[in-house]
Amino acid sequence: MYNHNPRITCNDGFNISVQAHDGSYCQRNTAGNLLTVECGFPTTTPKTAELRNYAELCGTSDYTETVYGFVPIEVVQAELDAHGGIVDGCLPS
Repeated sequence: MYNHNPRITCNDGFNISVQAHDGSYCQRNTAGNLLTVECGFPTTTPKTAELRNYAELCGTSDYTETVYGFVPIEVVQAELDAHGGIVDGCLPS
């Protein structure tokens, strides 16, 4: 079983799942530092084109019903900042 990171909620109410465990689409460097994470199922379409570019839409145009694999931490942070920052939860480590 994997330890799932709780959903992140931002200042404007936006929330999203951000995961980094062996069963998710994430990468670490040889030192174990997190490089990319898996995001999924945001409550609204992401504001940043950078995050939308990672969507696995799979035949749909609904950005709220999909997974975003191997997203660089910087891209996720930019999206969270666009929503006023984190008020609940945290990025996985």
